[in-house]
Amino acid sequence: MNDKKSQMIVIDSQMLPDVFTKVLEVKKLMAQKGEKNFSSACKRVGISRSAYYKYKDYVFSYEELFNRKIINMYLLLSDSPGVLSSVLVFLHTLNANILTVNQSIPVDGAAAVNISLRLADESAEEMDSLRSVTNLDGVLEVKILSAE
Repeated sequence: MNDKKSQMIVIDSQMLPDVFTKVLEVKKLMAQKGEKNFSSACKRVGISRSAYYKYKDYVFSYEELFNRKIINMYLLLSDSPGVLSSVLVFLHTLNANILTVNQSIPVDGAAAVNISLRLADESAEEMDSLRSVTNLDGVLEVKILSAE
């Protein structure tokens, strides 16, 4: 049975050759601008460029791809100084990684804001904590649009 279909599997990294974890290190270095180019990143972690290019499209961190939840939310905020800032600080206390913030121009004293964020913990408690953003001064409305 020689199927050529792609299949995702989960394997403890300790069971794999070091090259796979080193490919992840190179990807992280480049994403965080830790090196100027792939050549220097590969040299730094100790793999050849050819090994990196051979595996780069096939090696992903489980945590990075599957273990975090992306949430899109809509907020209606009062047009008052510091309201958006207090929302962002609140989200920071939940260890949320803010991916995007889009705010419209305030109309009639209120501004619509769309925020995409990633939560490390996708428990019901975290979602309830996220909804409690409505308790902040100046937050008029909150809707969770999607949670992937």
